[in-house]
Amino acid sequence: MTATDNTRPADSEARAPRPSRLHRLMRYLPLIAPVLLWAVPCWVLLYTGQHWPVPVTAAGTALFVLGLIGMPLAMTRGHGRRQRDRAAIIGDTLLGTSWILFTWSALLGVLLRLALTVAGVGGSEDRARIVTWVVLGVSAVLLAWGYVEARRVPRVRRLDVWLPRLGAGLDGTRVVLITDTHYGPLDRARWSARVCETVNSLEADLVCHAGDIADGTAERRRAQALPLGTVRATRARVYVTGNHEYYSEAQGWVDLMGELGWEPLRNRHLLLERDGDTLVVAGVDDVTAESSGLAGHRAHLDGALNGADPDLPVLLLAHQPKFVDRAAAAGIDLQLSGHTHGGQIWPFHHLVRIDQPALAGLSRHGTRTLLYTSRGTGFWGPPFRVFAPSEITLLVLRSPHPPTSP
Repeated sequence: MTATDNTRPADSEARAPRPSRLHRLMRYLPLIAPVLLWAVPCWVLLYTGQHWPVPVTAAGTALFVLGLIGMPLAMTRGHGRRQRDRAAIIGDTLLGTSWILFTWSALLGVLLRLALTVAGVGGSEDRARIVTWVVLGVSAVLLAWGYVEARRVPRVRRLDVWLPRLGAGLDGTRVVLITDTHYGPLDRARWSARVCETVNSLEADLVCHAGDIADGTAERRRAQALPLGTVRATRARVYVTGNHEYYSEAQGWVDLMGELGWEPLRNRHLLLERDGDTLVVAGVDDVTAESSGLAGHRAHLDGALNGADPDLPVLLLAHQPKFVDRAAAAGIDLQLSGHTHGGQIWPFHHLVRIDQPALAGLSRHGTRTLLYTSRGTGFWGPPFRVFAPSEITLLVLRSPHPPTSP
């Protein structure tokens, strides 16, 4: 047989498209972002007509420079090979602080100054100083409130989910979803125990953990994760991996969850049966699993559904909402996901939406598939949640079919 591909490697390489300007810019984002996060508020608060005394300007500038230098150093030391928890706490806190200062300096530095100018309030120096104090005040309030929001036990969010193919025998099935607990440098063992107590109070038939258990290995975060072994469900407790497991020896987390009595749904399913009706509960590894290099780890929906009756309704656990394209193509009834944190610190949700099809809540995809995206139970990195509250979710599955007569 004669080969039909006459393209020479040299020609292929010559015609390879060059990276776009956006892709080239993204390479430098880790260098550009810290500078912007600290330089913008420094400029707005100190150098836009305030005419502060020299010692005030010098001290303020020194603080911003220390933040610019200290944040990446602390994060590298905290999240790099050494993984020093104290350094991680400092770096993460500085990251959250700089993001809030940057956001409100940019917004109020323009909008408030414009409003004051239109209203004819004071001279230019007075307006500049008002902007500075308002930005500092708003940022301080949001940092304090955001810290409390991040550290509290999440409120329970309850909703009914109607599944047309769900049999009447499974009507009222109670599914509790927790996700993105992110046990990490801040010891949250007591918080974890209180979360599990709240879950148990909901008397669930099925409890799901949709991944991103922790930042760190199972051995390192074991004490914080152990309360998960106390979670109760009348039918099953199931778990799938998130992308953060693949930064921290994912197989160790799979093994620990199995040890704690949870069913790791690694591209497999189980059946939940009641009163003659059946629900397929399936799970897949995170979409980043295959690139992790761990043998056998990948997101494989066909494997998860292998052997399942195609006429039965399917509840699928997949950590990232963007897996819903594959779920909809396969006719999945309901996908449960996390990953987004609802943006965690406003207005970061705008960046999340670039990567994910949903931010939070219930959404429809295709003709059959529903996606529920949790805002997450814990927090990642910066210990703040601003306009993105955490949640423990109680989903009550509803059937449109009347119960059969005895």
